[in-house]
Amino acid sequence: MKILVVDDEPLIRLGLAFEVGEWGYEVLEAADADRAIALLEQHPDIRLVITDVDMPGSMDGIRLAHFVRRRWPPIALIVISGKLTDAEPQLPAGSLFFEKPYPELQLRQALAELTA
Repeated sequence: MKILVVDDEPLIRLGLAFEVGEWGYEVLEAADADRAIALLEQHPDIRLVITDVDMPGSMDGIRLAHFVRRRWPPIALIVISGKLTDAEPQLPAGSLFFEKPYPELQLRQALAELTA
């Protein structure tokens, strides 16, 4: 199962990618939305995207989530933010939102449910 982790903060991205990998998933990483879209185009087997909200570049994580939902509707979406606590109403239908620091067990359970 392939998951894409998108976060502009290298330590946060690496930590989350490591954690998700430890749970048995294959993980790809992107530092911004443009790289994430390129990876999605190159890897049609990505099943889930975990993205931070606050990122530099052409779009933030919320816009990325909407872009992914329109272009690749079957891909599951999890949006994470340490700054924006009311992002959930702005997300595409079926997306999940976690506030940083996210509860590890809840995130792990969400991944299991969304990739089942």
